[in-house]
Amino acid sequence: MAQWIECIPNISEGRRPEVIEAVAAAVRGVPGVVLLSVESDKDHNRTVITFAGPPGPVAEAAVRCAAEAKARIDLTRHEGAHPRMGACDVIPFVPLSGATMEDCVALARRVGERVARELEIPTYLYGEAAARPERRILANVRKGQFEGMRDAVGTDPARDPDFGPRAVHPTAGATAVGARFFLIAYNVNLKSDDVALAKEIAKKVREKDGGMPGVQCMGFFLEEKRCAQVSMNLLDYRKTSPQAVFDAVRRIAAERGVEVLESEMIGLLPRDAVDACFKEATLCANFTPDAVIETRIEKSRTALESPAEFLDALASREPVPGGGSAAALAGAMGASLVAMIANLTLGKKKYEAAEARMRSILGRAEALRAELFGLVRTDTEAYARVMEAYKLPKDAPERAAAIERALQGAAAPPLRMAELCAETCELSAEAVAIGNRNAISDGGGGALLAEAAALLAADNVRINLGGVGDAAYRTGIGERLKGFLARAKAAASKARTVVEHATAG
Repeated sequence: MAQWIECIPNISEGRRPEVIEAVAAAVRGVPGVVLLSVESDKDHNRTVITFAGPPGPVAEAAVRCAAEAKARIDLTRHEGAHPRMGACDVIPFVPLSGATMEDCVALARRVGERVARELEIPTYLYGEAAARPERRILANVRKGQFEGMRDAVGTDPARDPDFGPRAVHPTAGATAVGARFFLIAYNVNLKSDDVALAKEIAKKVREKDGGMPGVQCMGFFLEEKRCAQVSMNLLDYRKTSPQAVFDAVRRIAAERGVEVLESEMIGLLPRDAVDACFKEATLCANFTPDAVIETRIEKSRTALESPAEFLDALASREPVPGGGSAAALAGAMGASLVAMIANLTLGKKKYEAAEARMRSILGRAEALRAELFGLVRTDTEAYARVMEAYKLPKDAPERAAAIERALQGAAAPPLRMAELCAETCELSAEAVAIGNRNAISDGGGGALLAEAAALLAADNVRINLGGVGDAAYRTGIGERLKGFLARAKAAASKARTVVEHATAG
């Protein structure tokens, strides 16, 4: 049986869709990896990214995720309710089909060493991968958070990392890499703004204070919803299920005269952790069958295996998939044609001088193809969240913010498409100039498809931005989009000129 491992990096960014999409794109660009979910929390200022696949691709995606987070997140400017010590705060691995905990421990140690060596970020091993007993618990590793660790690491030998420099990175902090059983992140929101009550409930239900086994818990105030939240990690749902902990929170709150507003899942959960009545019994606002990891993997592994099925779905009366997904697929086809001319050039004695550059073009074209193909599904999921936001009751206090967040999130995938398509056009222009003359029309076709895809993606960005209230955000995205389209147009024109000259008469 093939090994499948789940990885769930948590990054310290939940408010800037363009940053979140860039980090997700780094994962999506690794062949063999299935990106399962990207879930952000504005108050916590944190995003949970879930992906799965064989050990090798999953390890590569984890390192790329940490690298992109390092490049785009500055912890000296970060504020949020959730404890954090790193731009890519934590990278846990969980065994799925065909994999064991020992496999995940080995993978965690390998990835931890790479993050430290390649990114110069101090890395700690935790959970089942911990090299020191006290570091099995993540809270012990993260004690003091980013600010406190800046003073402790390098002066206190007990805080030395397992890999990397004995000092936190100035902006990216430190990262914890581990292996663990399936953890369920689960929140219960109260019909109250009493944070003291949320903290009291947290103390009563968490294991370390004599509460329920395998429960870690904290109390927060959610600015966006203006309510108190009991935020939990369930370390072993076989010992304490989401239903059991919800019932306990509701009972304790009721004893204080407070009702539960709702509960919510963060990320995915196993099929046997819930029953058919879970959504209604726990008032879980965001639970759908797709929140079950086995269901998500099954769908992701079979998505778009049949072009006919995709075309049928595209032509249907359903709003998704739509133009954004079509743009991503066209862009992926364009990148595939660039890879084609590169493959047909490599190894040909006549084009020996172009061998090294064509090998580089091929590698990048393959990466572009993989990421653009992944955006087919991502765009569909992003617009589905817009539709969900608009379905909220018109008098719901969180509706406006939910719509704003969803629209910004829906603008991010096509913006990324436009950027990738501009690069595809530029690769095409270079490939047709130095590549195999017999494949020049194919290579040039890559630029035509990619430019068309960029234009279609741009329309999707603009239509989503039309409903966004943040003027500064709209302006910033608009300027970036303009630059991508200019690059695509110039490179496609250049490629077309080469093709027309070579095929004339």
